Amino acid sequence: MDTNFFTNKLVASNRVIYTPAAFARNNLIYLQEIGSLKAVSPHVSSRSDLASYLFFLVTDGSGILIYGGQRYELRVGDCVFIDCRRPYSQGSSEELWSLKWCHFYGSNMAGIYSKYRERGGYSVFHPDNVNAYEELLDDIMRTASSDIYTRDMHIFDRLSSLMTKIMDESWHPESKAAAGLKRNILDVKDYIDTHFQEKLTLEGLAEMFYIHKSYLARCFREQMGVTVTTYINSVRVTKAKELLRFSEETVEAIGMECGIADRNYFARMFKKIEGVSPGEYRRMWRNEGGGDEKR
Repeated sequence: MDTNFFTNKLVASNRVIYTPAAFARNNLIYLQEIGSLKAVSPHVSSRSDLASYLFFLVTDGSGILIYGGQRYELRVGDCVFIDCRRPYSQGSSEELWSLKWCHFYGSNMAGIYSKYRERGGYSVFHPDNVNAYEELLDDIMRTASSDIYTRDMHIFDRLSSLMTKIMDESWHPESKAAAGLKRNILDVKDYIDTHFQEKLTLEGLAEMFYIHKSYLARCFREQMGVTVTTYINSVRVTKAKELLRFSEETVEAIGMECGIADRNYFARMFKKIEGVSPGEYRRMWRNEGGGDEKR
């Protein structure tokens, strides 16, 4: 994939316009375009209804972004993450800016972006370590320009790393209030991790950690991505899977050890999460090929 140098009266840019394979387009987060630019003169460009997500960072100078009815003043180190299906405008100020950017898409990107916004992610943020983002973009640029046969998978890996870093920013650790809340939610998570054998309820956890029940439910879901109950069940099932594979305990005993005394309820919950019963899971992973469940 060739690197294209482009210059006009507005910008001088270095970019790769990328066409992924059909497999990548149908199954992965895939690259559309990546590059860097230096503004030659102040300008504003506008787009809308573009099936793409855009991430860019300001490496020099300053400019503006107009998106979602808001105007943002951008400075060096600012990062932008937006859904280009919505109208947006961007442009350099008199202090001519330089940018590094990446357009990408995928069938699951709408859900990822929705989760980012649900967690409180901003259209514009200023990370503590902007160099990490720049290095990722440079790596994607090199990969897109290479002849690697598995290039689409490497790009997917790097774009996934970019998404992970962006998602990490969505809780804004520079905010003392947000940091305190994040610590409280992590304390609840840690308590569940070590006390899953006990009777755990949303009400009981809220009372224990002095957090209103509804507020705990909402904030836990935003930060952890699942409800409190779903997380408790996930921890219990994870422990159950370990015991099913590496112990000779009965299914009923394992359920009790994981905090669920009702064997039938344990079996239903396990199958709902794993798609198979506890006994079937044990046989599959031990390759026993049949036989009755241990009781």
